[in-house]
Amino acid sequence: MKIAIGCDHGALALKNRLISHLENAGYTVWDFGTFTPESCDYSDYAGAAARAVASGECDRGIVLCTTGIGVSIAANKVKGIRCALLSDPWSAKMTRLHNDTNMMALGAGVIGENLAMEIVDTWLTTAFSGEERHCRRIAKVMDMEK
Repeated sequence: MKIAIGCDHGALALKNRLISHLENAGYTVWDFGTFTPESCDYSDYAGAAARAVASGECDRGIVLCTTGIGVSIAANKVKGIRCALLSDPWSAKMTRLHNDTNMMALGAGVIGENLAMEIVDTWLTTAFSGEERHCRRIAKVMDMEK
């Protein structure tokens, strides 16, 4: 599975740890930056990662900033993206089972490294349920883009 990842300066350290964690687990990671601790605009990196997922270049995406809010908003502006801001493993599981999210956002200032790894692992290993009621609801949400 190819994972797009992007962050701003506020989440650079966590992004780098996640990349190592993901690669050690056998995932291919496409890093869309940022690559330095210099102040930058989160939308540049969240947008690039989201476009890679929306185009099919990457299967899923992870975006990070200090709160996770800005990157989740930015990613969700890209047509075809369903990005959930996550801070616990149960929500990670449910957003895959019920919402078939293709991106997730994390706040590096909100959760610690160990919890971030657990959330990411749960999100990546949970399959969409495929239940009709969830498919119907997702279709209605995606129709809002038209």
